[in-house]
Amino acid sequence: MKNIRISYQYDGSEFYGFQRQPGLRTVQGELEKALKIITKEEVNLVSAGRTDRGVHAKEQVSNFFTKTLVPVEKMTRILNAILPKDIVVMEVKEVPEEFNARFSAIYRAYEYYITNENTPFRNRFATYYPEELDVDKINKILKPLIGVHDFNNFRLSDCGSNTTVREIYIASCEKKDEKTIGIFIRGNAFLKSQIRIIIGLVLEIYSGRLPENYLEKMLNNPEKEFRKPVAEPNGLHLAEIVY
Repeated sequence: MKNIRISYQYDGSEFYGFQRQPGLRTVQGELEKALKIITKEEVNLVSAGRTDRGVHAKEQVSNFFTKTLVPVEKMTRILNAILPKDIVVMEVKEVPEEFNARFSAIYRAYEYYITNENTPFRNRFATYYPEELDVDKINKILKPLIGVHDFNNFRLSDCGSNTTVREIYIASCEKKDEKTIGIFIRGNAFLKSQIRIIIGLVLEIYSGRLPENYLEKMLNNPEKEFRKPVAEPNGLHLAEIVY
């Protein structure tokens, strides 16, 4: 048996999320279908993260075990010929048996794009906000998130994670171009929809609809119920996974 690692990108706009779902078009489903054609085996991908419906990935990593005799060095080309155009494989390589795309990851990073230009081209990959945002003000709002915290208040009710303690290493905002900002968040792992909830809260605090110390209150009172708006998925990109 060989352990194969694949690195790939996808435009999540037309997928019902990452995770395989019967009768629905998903990223995992399309990849496993293509791998079955190549290997003639049922493939079960283990992946670094499971993105929500409409979320994109600049870098996603999965691994699977196979007995196929198809040379690994040919798999990138074959996969890209089979897969739909909104998934592109960047690299396929054999890795040690103990490698696990989910549990071997040291950290993951997401980037969320917000634009004040309302066009169909921008709107596919960035969330529209009707005014120019102040980067320094957003960085001030993000600051309390950095460090080890119980993020119980920053997940959806159907999140199945056994522990809600996570560490965020970086939470920062910068201008990407004249019309767009990016909010970059790097952590050891994330809860279901955690990033989208963070962005939703940041925008509510920025606009004055929630108090400036709202994030601190949520972090200091993980068992108390708080309002948690969820940002649109189209601005979110799984940006980086490091092993």
